[in-house]
Amino acid sequence: MHTKNSDTSPQSSYPSAQPARSKNILSVFRINAPVVLGFALLSLAALILGTVTGGGTTRLFFSVYRSSLRDPLTYVRLVGHVLGHSSFAHFFSNMSLLLLLGPIAEEKYGSRNLLVSMILTAVTSGALHCLFSADTALLGASGVVFMLIMLSGFTNVKSGTIPLTLVLVVLMYFGQEVWNGVVQKDNISQLTHIVGGLCGIACGIVLNRLPQKKKENRP
Repeated sequence: MHTKNSDTSPQSSYPSAQPARSKNILSVFRINAPVVLGFALLSLAALILGTVTGGGTTRLFFSVYRSSLRDPLTYVRLVGHVLGHSSFAHFFSNMSLLLLLGPIAEEKYGSRNLLVSMILTAVTSGALHCLFSADTALLGASGVVFMLIMLSGFTNVKSGTIPLTLVLVVLMYFGQEVWNGVVQKDNISQLTHIVGGLCGIACGIVLNRLPQKKKENRP
């Protein structure tokens, strides 16, 4: 039995012209900060879910308030409250700063270290709120944002020196929050902002003492 080639034309010995492949537009985007982007997407999902349920899931999972230590959701809320937001305006206000400052800190210190810093800020601010504000619920990423404001100031810290810009940021933000806490009476938790800023300073000091991995130079 003889087999036949599928193409016996004389032109088969010449390479055929391949059509130019169109570049996928999605390939121009790069996921530069997975923790920050994941945080923003989870916050948006929590807000949409809260809107659909009339605030039910927001109160149950994404806001923190004093409750029984025997309730497992108490510990969920200690972390989850930073994902909750009362409105889209509240959400956009926090996310605009988080998406601006977060990638700087994540690129400098790494995704895992930033995630630990966020969880530390959430638990600390949530626990202190339950301790000092028993009659109110706390939600929102402002504590994490203030942590990032302070932490991003440490990205230019060098051994034995403190950037003047970091000193000015600390004075301006802490001074403003203390002033607002004394003078203004609103629904904004200045305590959370101050705690978030202190967490950012503490994390910045610790992370800058850790050995930094050197980037490999590839040809």
